[in-house]
Amino acid sequence: MAETEPAEFDVVLAGPVFFDIIFTGLDSKPSAGTEVWASGMGSSPGGIANLAVAASRLGLRTALASVFGDDVYGRWCWDVLSSREGVDLSQSRLLPDWHTAVTVSVAEDGDRSMVTHGHDSPISDDTLLEGGIRSRAALADLGAMSSDAAGDSWWLRAARNGTRIFADIGWDSAEAWDPNDLAPLESCYAFTPNSREAMAYTRQDTPLAAARALAKRVPLVVVTCGSDGAIAIDSETGEQISVPSVPVTALDATGAGDVFAGSFVLGTLRDWPLEQRLSFSALCSALAVQHFGGSLAAPGWGDIADWWDRIRLDGDRDLAKRYGFLSDLLPAERASAVRRAEATFYLTDHLPTSEPHSESPADQTPMRGTR
Repeated sequence: MAETEPAEFDVVLAGPVFFDIIFTGLDSKPSAGTEVWASGMGSSPGGIANLAVAASRLGLRTALASVFGDDVYGRWCWDVLSSREGVDLSQSRLLPDWHTAVTVSVAEDGDRSMVTHGHDSPISDDTLLEGGIRSRAALADLGAMSSDAAGDSWWLRAARNGTRIFADIGWDSAEAWDPNDLAPLESCYAFTPNSREAMAYTRQDTPLAAARALAKRVPLVVVTCGSDGAIAIDSETGEQISVPSVPVTALDATGAGDVFAGSFVLGTLRDWPLEQRLSFSALCSALAVQHFGGSLAAPGWGDIADWWDRIRLDGDRDLAKRYGFLSDLLPAERASAVRRAEATFYLTDHLPTSEPHSESPADQTPMRGTR
């Protein structure tokens, strides 16, 4: 990226946005012919919005290219992202007569299960970003990257212009785990799979062995291991780091990996040491799972400062030592805690009724490979 053309954004993302409804605190497990009550419920923008909000809440200039349905769900997600979360949607489109994908997520036993309905977008990510966008980093889904038949997709053009590509990948519902899906990594800067995905694609028995195999394909690999922490290998320097998780009471794991990835991008763009980046991302992910709501559970600097104050007051020496770097990172001006997911959302008369980027959709087909 030429010095005469500074990046307009810190991070750009492209992909589908979902309207998420999250249920927590079930009184029993769902089964056929029964009704289950939940003690908690939240609504939030989901899908790629998880990453966008996580990045924006940490102060990254964030742009999102996506398609929103011109229905209550879509307009509410648009309003939350653009007006309340500071995500730039100038590359996105609001489509009349096309409905927003909806996901119902049920959180229990520290994990979640989801049911989704939606349609493939009639406008591709490449079309949304055909004019180009100057960004220091981009977060992209490896599944979409590997299935791209054009050979000159938006992320490849961005990579050639100096944008660092951070790739993630979703669960392979067919469980084929085709190694050819990893081919786009040769144009990426970093890859951030979870341990199950990493081991399945590399045919390795441990997260560390999987990380070492993936490090042969990409300069930086980070394997997240849930309650066992995370592993990172920088193949350019040979540095290998592992960090433990931060102990918390988990409520909802929705979007935790996205929060980790967004936090890691922040640390990378700020040139933090690898161990510090990994520890910071583990903390942000842990803070997120204490709340329900996917994207709206992502922490901001106020939440991080509140946690750091509690750790120092409670006298947890191990955590205080491990996270001592926060004293130098936290903004001098105290930030407030960010807004969380709520059980309901705005009435229709509170939402914008039109958007300058509205377009008519093409024929709708069932959505494939949602998440």
